[in-house]
Amino acid sequence: MAIDFSFPEEVEVIRTSIRNFIKEVVKPIEEEMDENDRQSVRDGVIKMRTQAYERGLWLPHMPEEWGGMGLGHVELAMISAEAARSRYGPFAINCQAPDEGNMHTLMKWGTDEQKDTYLRPMCEGRKFSCFAMTEPDVAGSDPTLISTTAKLDGDMWTINGHKWFISGARRADFAILIARTEDNPHIPQAANTAFIVDLPSEGWNDVREIDTMHGSSGHSEIVIENLKVPDNRRLGGRGDGHRLGQSRLGPARLAHCMRWIGQAEIALEMMVDRSTKRFSHGSFLSEKQGIQWMIADSTVELYQSKLMVLHAAYKIDNGEDFRSEVSMAKHFIANSLNRIIDRAIQVHGALGYSHDTPLAHMALQARWARFADGADQIHQMRIAERAIKSFKESGSLHAALGGLPV
Repeated sequence: MAIDFSFPEEVEVIRTSIRNFIKEVVKPIEEEMDENDRQSVRDGVIKMRTQAYERGLWLPHMPEEWGGMGLGHVELAMISAEAARSRYGPFAINCQAPDEGNMHTLMKWGTDEQKDTYLRPMCEGRKFSCFAMTEPDVAGSDPTLISTTAKLDGDMWTINGHKWFISGARRADFAILIARTEDNPHIPQAANTAFIVDLPSEGWNDVREIDTMHGSSGHSEIVIENLKVPDNRRLGGRGDGHRLGQSRLGPARLAHCMRWIGQAEIALEMMVDRSTKRFSHGSFLSEKQGIQWMIADSTVELYQSKLMVLHAAYKIDNGEDFRSEVSMAKHFIANSLNRIIDRAIQVHGALGYSHDTPLAHMALQARWARFADGADQIHQMRIAERAIKSFKESGSLHAALGGLPV
């Protein structure tokens, strides 16, 4: 039988190494950092990264020739879940969003010169990036509506537009920017082009960090006014911006799911731990059926989440069409994350609602998962479309259900 859910011994060694690194290095440094002091956070991340590099736990998602660990998506699922058990774990091993997705994008679409200038320093931890696609006045889930324009004059592009929720823009050394370049494309998906923008640049105006449910978010609003970008900083061909974006976002969505699994598992562990220690009305909470159901539901959902991620990652590693599987995983895991954290807060009571545990902060962070990289309803629409198409073409839902052998 080809189905095997175990990892080779050498991969299990990596898992243990990552878990120990998070426990022994990352979490103690996190406790020392002042979240309101950017320099304190920067110094803390540098300490983590230095030790990650020294331990050989650096850049798990990139090939060895780029200084990475050369892991596939299935192995990366394990690594990301372990790293996400702490807030800065992904940063520590240089596998954080949006840089992770941008590295893959540059490796696939960049010229040799662009890779040397932008990708290599990212892999070495010397540069950060951001991905500027989302706009405030159009639906973020439909990139064909992008209104930011780029006009070519000679070998120089002039870009004007408005972007927001650009993650990491203030720390970024460059942006991958999506703008409309084609007025009459043969299909709507061929209107946009990607550009590499060095930061800071005249015409790129970071007007504010958007205040969200969980406070200052690291997501910037950008007004672009007559920004000049040379044609040799175009990433991919004209009109390839939509394909580039979708190529980037597919695996990136799954990478988010991988990290969310780590957060959900922490919440479930906290829920179980609390239930076995809190005594109320004659018994421990763990002995009460209502609490047991909450633990059971969370355990089942986390199990489902892990299986969905592993199967989608398997399809990516084997070069198969993974769009349906990633859409289903993204939709299900984002919602499970919110439910599991909410149940954990309920079991903790007032303590869970306070900032004496990480659960309140986790809940605020988790809420964005249901619309980031595609809102629930968009993924549901795509999942339904693929189910209907599968049935119409073959009289079966086999393709829409992952092509599984059962």
